[in-house]
Amino acid sequence: MTGHGFEARRDRVLAVVTALAGAALLALLLLRAGLKDTGLNSHGALADAFLHGRLWIESCPEIDCALYQGRTYVIFPPLPALVAMPFVALFGFPGFKGFVFLGLALSALSLLAWRAILRALGVARADALWLVAALAFASPLYQVTLRADGVWFYAQAVGFLMVTASLWAAICRKSLPLAGLFVGLAFLCRQMAIFYPLFLLFLCLPRERPLMEALRGAVKPVLLAGIPVAAALTVYFAYNDARFGSPTETGYGFIHNPDQTSFIWHRIREIGLFSREYLLFNTLYLFLQGIHFEFGGPSLTTLTGFDKAGTALLVASPWVLLAFYAKLDRVFAAGAAVIAIIAGITLLYHSNGAEQIATQRYALDWLPILIVLMARGTRPAAFAALPLLVTWGVVANLAVIAVLSAYKV
Repeated sequence: MTGHGFEARRDRVLAVVTALAGAALLALLLLRAGLKDTGLNSHGALADAFLHGRLWIESCPEIDCALYQGRTYVIFPPLPALVAMPFVALFGFPGFKGFVFLGLALSALSLLAWRAILRALGVARADALWLVAALAFASPLYQVTLRADGVWFYAQAVGFLMVTASLWAAICRKSLPLAGLFVGLAFLCRQMAIFYPLFLLFLCLPRERPLMEALRGAVKPVLLAGIPVAAALTVYFAYNDARFGSPTETGYGFIHNPDQTSFIWHRIREIGLFSREYLLFNTLYLFLQGIHFEFGGPSLTTLTGFDKAGTALLVASPWVLLAFYAKLDRVFAAGAAVIAIIAGITLLYHSNGAEQIATQRYALDWLPILIVLMARGTRPAAFAALPLLVTWGVVANLAVIAVLSAYKV
């Protein structure tokens, strides 16, 4: 058997393993959607409030709500609640118990958009399928979809779709104004999306022109793209002002979580939302922390849980390492700068995304940019490892969730 024939056969075996593991993960997701979704999502409560002409909610169904002047508020940006409004209007709150199903639909749309993006970037069909499988089952996207019954995860599913749509608009439609619209919507889910315009601009610039000449020719598209972004900022500032009396007050300063004793709660109260003290913890968990089960009992033989601060992205999603071979040009420089800004801010944040299982979900804010950088240009020889790296991520993800489900921890 020739070397090429052996490699093809090996990749077919890996494809079968990945497909079976992915099917099992999808089944677990559907099972959770049907059995575990209580409908007590804070964005559902906010959607119900909007339907009744209020900005405040009657009571906090989860945690991380703000108590201000005797009223309770959801501190997060409002777009995810607007997306949920038709369903809450139809089924009521908490009558609508389909947030995981809704998250699944949003993530499926994201994957369809990524298929188009990878095709437009000229990625070979086999590599594109592996990258879509990686996103679906070996990235933070799976975990936020699985737990979309929670306010934080559902918001990330909506936000991921919007930043994906902005990249689709820039790459597939070559439209910076349309990309700006989706960035504005993404900002109303996840504030970090505000940094995406720099990368989108460089994606849309004609590559054959010198930089300054290309920038001069992009003045009109940039101004048009800035309109929806500025509108989103205006909406958000007005929303904050209407709730807390200040355009820049998001409500984090008024979080009211009685009886909370988690390390996150102690950090907020004793250190603050941002601090250099969080840098070591967040950096190690983003890059180095392995899969960590927790054991208890006198002999440490009883499985008691899983490290809810998560698993390093390079461990749970090792396929991202192929970004090391990305094409180096001005688009790469812009993308790397935006990733550095978003990730840098996140590393100083009081939470790295906990609670989370086998992932680092805040990486989802910049992972779309990394995938575009990875997929551009000619296919490097290192991409021969893509099937193996994706298979590891998918199987490891399944193994963790299966063990935790079997032991009910």
